[in-house]
Amino acid sequence: MHTYNRGMSSILERDSLNAFCRHTHAEVRGASAGPLAGLTCGIKDIYDIAGFHTGFGSPTWLATHAAATRTASAVQRLLDAGAHVVGKTHTDELTFSLAGENAHYGTPVNPNAPGCIPGGSSSGSAAATAGGLVDFALGSDTGGSVRGPASLCGIFGMRPTHGRIPLDGACPLAPSMDTGGWFARDAGLLQRVGQVLFATSAAISAGLSRLFVAEDAFETIDAAARPALDSAARRLTNHFAQVRTVRLAPHGLADWVQVFRPLQGAEIWAGMGEWVRAERPQLGPGIKERFEWAAGIPVDSLPALRARREAIRTALDELLGDDGLIVLPTMAGAAPRCGSPPSVMEAFRMSALGLLSIAGLAGLPQISLPWASIGVGPLGISLIGPRGGDERLLAFVAQLEHPPA
Repeated sequence: MHTYNRGMSSILERDSLNAFCRHTHAEVRGASAGPLAGLTCGIKDIYDIAGFHTGFGSPTWLATHAAATRTASAVQRLLDAGAHVVGKTHTDELTFSLAGENAHYGTPVNPNAPGCIPGGSSSGSAAATAGGLVDFALGSDTGGSVRGPASLCGIFGMRPTHGRIPLDGACPLAPSMDTGGWFARDAGLLQRVGQVLFATSAAISAGLSRLFVAEDAFETIDAAARPALDSAARRLTNHFAQVRTVRLAPHGLADWVQVFRPLQGAEIWAGMGEWVRAERPQLGPGIKERFEWAAGIPVDSLPALRARREAIRTALDELLGDDGLIVLPTMAGAAPRCGSPPSVMEAFRMSALGLLSIAGLAGLPQISLPWASIGVGPLGISLIGPRGGDERLLAFVAQLEHPPA
């Protein structure tokens, strides 16, 4: 663990991974005591810190917004618990990507898959955590922006139940899907950070007794990744007396993506369209095309899509009850190479969304565990838990990693 010391050099001097922002750098010392006392963290550059600018991965956003006058509640909770903010971490432009390649600020290095993307949009937070620059880092997850990078960088990543962590003072993407999220290299620390962000006791036990293996999710992954992810899944099934194979999406996970994407895109355009039209930012590759697509989503298609999302939420809630877990691959494979052709990256994005949209549509908590790898790099295996069961999910994963004596 890192011990914060005023005499230490700035993280920018030690950041060989391009994980931290030079243009919105912020350092804030946390409380002298607390459950995270002395630990260091990076903060995704979508969260406000009083007296500093928030860049949102966009030079135009930075130029058109004043410095923050108050600190986001999620960041303040970490500071009050004793964590020290050492810097703001890079994000994809306006967080509208899963790759981690920012046309304006570059791509953070993936420490566990050199030459490959770190994943986005919480790219800097994932790289900083995986590379040991910080003890943990705060990110955000709308369509997979914590879970994806956690899988590709080989670390733990938590997406909480929608609405569990306050997002005041955080740049919104698609509010009905936006969540906070965080990364750690150790499941115990992942749990400790969660207890602070949720303001809950460490005494909560898991109480999870049924495991559902998402067969349709495993069918979507790359052939090269299948043996390693099957093995990781078996590590989990061994802990349950009740294990059942299920198919989550009656018409395939690609069908759920066609619910997720237009709902997300419509919210993004509703929130940022006016600013995009007024400021005409020079959007990077992929981001530009996605904004153009979002601008054309028919408003009259949204009620039916929202009804379908509610049906998906209800079905998953009924499946999980209050004691169930779903096991599934976090991503379809390991990280693509940096600078891959647009066609490769779009195929990567669509395959990822098939898996990531499940918790995104349902608003459920999910943890990616760094339990698998292939020659190219890490692979995450994930657990989706019951709505509001975040602390129990964290407790279960921490117990898996650190069994009681």
